[in-house]
Amino acid sequence: MSELLQRDLSYVADIMLRCRYLVALVGAGMSVESGVPPFRGPGGVWTRLGEPSMRAYDQFLADPKAWWERRVQGTDSVPEFREALERAIPNPGHYALVELEEMGLLKYVITQNIDNLHRAAGSKSVAEIHGNRFKLRCMECSARFPREDIPIITLPPFCPHCGGIVKGDGVMFGEPIPPDVLETCQEQTYLCDGMLLLGTSGVVYPAAALPRIAKERGAILAEINTDDTALTGLCDISLRGATGLLLPLLVQEIKSRI
Repeated sequence: MSELLQRDLSYVADIMLRCRYLVALVGAGMSVESGVPPFRGPGGVWTRLGEPSMRAYDQFLADPKAWWERRVQGTDSVPEFREALERAIPNPGHYALVELEEMGLLKYVITQNIDNLHRAAGSKSVAEIHGNRFKLRCMECSARFPREDIPIITLPPFCPHCGGIVKGDGVMFGEPIPPDVLETCQEQTYLCDGMLLLGTSGVVYPAAALPRIAKERGAILAEINTDDTALTGLCDISLRGATGLLLPLLVQEIKSRI
């Protein structure tokens, strides 16, 4: 380990140990390290194939049965992306966040990823701002279910609690962020006095607004990313490297002090 990296890890560890309420905002970079291709940027699914229709949610509302037919047939998403999600497993960065939570240092993870990897690794306090590919959500009461818990007998399926139409939990283009998740993200942002920015480009809203709100309220921002981002200039410190490499090193540094 270089002297510069050791110094930076020590500085971030100092920040985390001083924080009363630390929150992490996680972006696609962490999932890429688990083999999930990003949507945007070099090698991104939409970069190569074009972005989905901005009217995707309106189209679902107009004909939910047709959307469900495509989902059942496996044509509702890009095959390589769907297959990558099915294969993906948590990487060392995900497990490092679990350790930080178990140590009582990390209070919440706000993730922009839909791959369920934080929960699979063992994180308990997670807000999935863009939903979860492996869950279904009722459009009326917002109840969420593992996808295998809802029998696909009629299309669209209906909520066993209230009878509302059930859709995939993933947030579509044109669909508002579910109010309960958005409220949690805002609440955690207002509570935090420190925020880790992990593998996020900082360009997709409303998630990109959260670090800015936290900073305005006096929170310290520490970034881990392989590249400069739209949020780098806002951060108190930025570490360049993979989250799967640097987060475990950060956990080791913290453990050496407590």
